[in-house]
Amino acid sequence: MYPPFNIGSKFRIVPPDHSFATDGRIDLVMRRGAFGSGEHETTASCLEILESLPEIKGAQILDLGSGTGILAIATLKLDAAHVVCVDIEPKAVETAQTNFQLNGLVDQVTHITGTLDAVQKYDFDLILANIYGDILLDLVDSLTFKLKPGGALLLSGILWEYNFDVRQAYEKRGCEVIRNSILDEFSTILLRKR
Repeated sequence: MYPPFNIGSKFRIVPPDHSFATDGRIDLVMRRGAFGSGEHETTASCLEILESLPEIKGAQILDLGSGTGILAIATLKLDAAHVVCVDIEPKAVETAQTNFQLNGLVDQVTHITGTLDAVQKYDFDLILANIYGDILLDLVDSLTFKLKPGGALLLSGILWEYNFDVRQAYEKRGCEVIRNSILDEFSTILLRKR
């Protein structure tokens, strides 16, 4: 068990079996696992950006490198319609499945163990990818192809030295940088496809 903690202005991370918030915050019930439960700066920065995105309501979302599923769960609690969670690590997928159960959201998610190639769907309204910058560079064509025009792309896990290259690569593929957050070690970039 861990003590509940707040992230941004809307979210509260709580352990299983904890009483729900009565202060209007949105509870994200997370079993602590090796793949993060909200403490890392990249996860926190993504949650802070997600709470301000109006297009999440009713959205179709892809979460690549979904880990515990925390970001995908947050989007569903902000009224997204459906999420596809993809992780290469089977243990991460198991952890995410458990967390979706704890949050009562199993009907709104598709879990895939594998890579982006395993995702047949495209035309996502929002794509989340909290993975390393060099991988984001390798996936620039695939990720932008799967995003519908006007859709948002939230990239994180990017070490400072990759920030410029990642921004430039996605801008060349028709995306506009909406927000570039420089954190202690990493960075988070919000883009929109033109």
